[in-house]
Amino acid sequence: MVAGLCMERVVMNDAASSEVAASTSPPVIHLSELLGQPVIARSDDTVGRVEDVVVRLGGADVYPPVTGLVAGIGGNRVYVSREQIAEWAHGQVLLAQNNVDLSAFERRPDEVLLRADLLDHRLIDVPAAELVRAYDVELEDNGTNWVLARLDARGPTRLFGLIKIGGGHASRDWKSFEPLIGHQQSSLERRARWRFGKLKPAQIADILEEADKREGGEILDRIHSDPELEADVFEELDPDKANELLDDMTDDDAARVLARMRADDAADAILGLRQSRHRRVLDLLPAGQRTKVITLMGFNPATAGGLMSVDVASCSANATVAQAISTLAEARTLQPEALLNIHVLNEADELVGVVSAIGLLQSAPDTPVLEVADLDPVWVTPAVDVTDISLLMADYNLVSIPVVDAHNHVLGVVTFDDILEATVPKDWRRRERPPHPIGETSPGNRSGLV
Repeated sequence: MVAGLCMERVVMNDAASSEVAASTSPPVIHLSELLGQPVIARSDDTVGRVEDVVVRLGGADVYPPVTGLVAGIGGNRVYVSREQIAEWAHGQVLLAQNNVDLSAFERRPDEVLLRADLLDHRLIDVPAAELVRAYDVELEDNGTNWVLARLDARGPTRLFGLIKIGGGHASRDWKSFEPLIGHQQSSLERRARWRFGKLKPAQIADILEEADKREGGEILDRIHSDPELEADVFEELDPDKANELLDDMTDDDAARVLARMRADDAADAILGLRQSRHRRVLDLLPAGQRTKVITLMGFNPATAGGLMSVDVASCSANATVAQAISTLAEARTLQPEALLNIHVLNEADELVGVVSAIGLLQSAPDTPVLEVADLDPVWVTPAVDVTDISLLMADYNLVSIPVVDAHNHVLGVVTFDDILEATVPKDWRRRERPPHPIGETSPGNRSGLV
């Protein structure tokens, strides 16, 4: 009996706590409930209906405050400022006065219309790095003003997939989203507040591939202000999508992006352009990049020559470990994957060995580099195909493999990420994770393939 009373008291206390919590929560309004509400003048006359809600953009960590409403009054879309509103509750908006300025509403550059710009539009869910649709938004009274606080990306539930049985109310913090409004006049203000800095280039590329033309145009406009990020994103794009976007660019803009990309990716991108644009775009590239790209365009894309990066870390056969490490440290323009190994060359610039960065770090600084290098390195010639390169790298657990010419001069290096990109399916980013690791390959011939 006592236990039952105790349990009853706990339940009652929980219920009381829930009521207290609910009573202390800030007042909220859902946009779906506000749209269409009558606008009532102080004289109790209905003068119009709510058509939209206006908020002002703030910084990335600021909840946009409501500045007013757009109301349909007498056939006009007019602006009702927040100061003119006495109360919005109980299915109506009460004004603090009788007179309303009937001038046509004109959006200012830093304003967002919640119905026109957000409702049923897609936004970027930054933590999830994906496009989601806005089904409702939630306004909250923070004690000073009403602000855009949360967004519902779940949508209404349906009975057996057919009948809507209720709207899903806003549950995600507004700061988790980046809107794609498509309003040119506010683009500068929104660009200054973007949250893309939290996304990796590959994630932005995934979003671009899913975006429609309008959404993609706005994303490109945002990253255009960061040339390095823009180039990184284009390197991560599916080749067909990259070609589609480059086709829409002028020759100058395309060359500006390609100039900052890895030479092998830039070569692939130029080959994907219309034949008539090849020479024009190449002529606009910086001389150094143009030389690398033209060299790579001469090889079959499915071979070592077409896959390799021509930026290679190398040192003299007379170097010490300390000097080799210094060479790696100073190679700031090379892709990180190409710095996992350093290639040892003799006086005739012929490849005589390869040593890993780890091997260097684990050796005494004054040790001759030849003492720690692999003097029988695995290598390939430019004509070797992707399958054979993959088998060699798997057989010998290589993160990179040098590509040499007939005179044993290093032309470039194929890295593990090049092989992954060339061998997995085109839709690799959208595939489910494999249920188990792929089995090991059997040992093969250690000699270089020609």
